[in-house]
Amino acid sequence: MTKSELKVFLDEKVVEYNNPEFLETDPIQIPHLFTQKEDIEISGFLTATIAWGNRKSIINNSHKLMEKMGQSPYDFVLNHTDDDLENLSGFVHRTFNEIDLRYFIRSLKNIYRKHNGLEGIFTTHQDKNSLQPTISIFKKIFFELPYEQRTTKHVSDPLKGSAAKRINMFLRWMVRDAATNVDFGIWKDISASKLSCPLDVHSGNVARKLGLLKRKQNDAKALAELDKNLRKLDPLDPVKYDFALFGLGVFEKF
Repeated sequence: MTKSELKVFLDEKVVEYNNPEFLETDPIQIPHLFTQKEDIEISGFLTATIAWGNRKSIINNSHKLMEKMGQSPYDFVLNHTDDDLENLSGFVHRTFNEIDLRYFIRSLKNIYRKHNGLEGIFTTHQDKNSLQPTISIFKKIFFELPYEQRTTKHVSDPLKGSAAKRINMFLRWMVRDAATNVDFGIWKDISASKLSCPLDVHSGNVARKLGLLKRKQNDAKALAELDKNLRKLDPLDPVKYDFALFGLGVFEKF
């Protein structure tokens, strides 16, 4: 199909999937449990961190995590005691376990106490055209406390070749506007034009079939290629096509 036909097709799919029904089967339903900005950020970040594998398992384990944090993630992060951290024992999602979780909680406390929160880091260090270099800076700040090496794999670094799917998804949640009641739009000082598609096996395969992506690996170079082509379709909100690519792949087996 022509470029104009492709845009019409994908725009229709965006409308189809970018609506509250999407929440029923997507991990983004977890931060929608909250109304306070910081609760949304922290629950969203932790949920996105474990968002790989079976989607039902992701959602179930994210609910368990919120329960362990007393359904008040911001208060838990800021005011937890050593005993509270011990109560996180037994949490596991695939390779993310209680060791990783305890560090994440300590690091988030440091970020909200010393770096003006998650939004503060991404806003202060944002690049002119893309948030991929910012993610790399974020990882350095995230691991400025003493940590175990195993935990570093749970925060991706685009400058080391990663497509950083989960953190790009989290950024989409925080930055894209809330007009359709799916994303939150609570980070007002970052433009949606800088967002990148959460590239995974589903969106990658559909993008290749549609001619939006040629590179075979789902890595940072593939993400840059996909970003370039999606920005041709909509330079102001390119990552809206995440809904179309993901929906076509997961729900329509395109």
